[in-house]
Amino acid sequence: MTKRATTKQKPSVAIIGAGRVGQALALALQSSGYSIIALVARRRWKAEKAATLLHKRLNKTKPPPLVFAANQLAEVPPTDLILISTPDDLIAEVAHSLSGLWSARKRSTILHTSGALSSAVLRPLEKSGFQTGSIHPLISISDPVSGAAALHGAFFCLEGDRKAKLVAQAIVRDLGGSNFSIKPEHKALYHAAAVMAAPHVTALVDLAIETLAACGLSKRKAQQVFVPLLESTVNNLKTSSPEQALTGTFARGDIATVRRHLDSFSGKQFAAALEVYNLLGLHSLRMMEKNGLDSKLIQQIIDLIKQRAGQRPVA
Repeated sequence: MTKRATTKQKPSVAIIGAGRVGQALALALQSSGYSIIALVARRRWKAEKAATLLHKRLNKTKPPPLVFAANQLAEVPPTDLILISTPDDLIAEVAHSLSGLWSARKRSTILHTSGALSSAVLRPLEKSGFQTGSIHPLISISDPVSGAAALHGAFFCLEGDRKAKLVAQAIVRDLGGSNFSIKPEHKALYHAAAVMAAPHVTALVDLAIETLAACGLSKRKAQQVFVPLLESTVNNLKTSSPEQALTGTFARGDIATVRRHLDSFSGKQFAAALEVYNLLGLHSLRMMEKNGLDSKLIQQIIDLIKQRAGQRPVA
């Protein structure tokens, strides 16, 4: 007699924090077969809005998730998995509240989605017997719908106790993603690196847009002009190391062009752009030193930048 193959039922989920990240996770998980039972937001109407979006986009045959305000945590039904996707500053408060309200519940897994905090922030829940960890999607989520699509195939940083990490790994597999783990004490440094790789790039582009707009283009046009340049840079990074992918003035060691650039940043309105240009230019030179650019030429450009910045040249 042959045994029938059984499909393991995926965990039921409650999401506390129905902002962009919480909604994106709800959409992505429900599309992967998870049951989103409840959504919690600081204000109930935000949870209702998120539940409506989830209901409309994915499964109109089932009722939408239950919705609760932050002061109704005691009423949230038990689920296999709880995701806390509130702002970082609220996670400790939520953990403390839940540990008091849910002390008599069957123990389930609780994961937070912060990049900068470790699972230590959930210690009150760990002491109450819950499995605790963190799952941080390493993507940029500007709206729930595109964010949900980006979660499929993303990298996730996982950390926490063994059982919680197993649950998090299953989520990553179900979303077709990849995961890596770091030590709890490195979470803040990891997140700082992620900020430099994405939000700071957006801020850098905004500064470049302002600079190009000073040449007479509208900011909208300047943004359109830069997008293909950014896309080509990302494509280079997909197949090459940063040293190999770096192009332009500093990659070539073009000191005459650097001098012209520095001359062009005249006036107080370019103070921030000049500071960023110098800082990243110096780092580019360090990259090119690894790549074999002539060390004497590198030193000449360093001296030029530091002289213009009012510093003594490096010996």
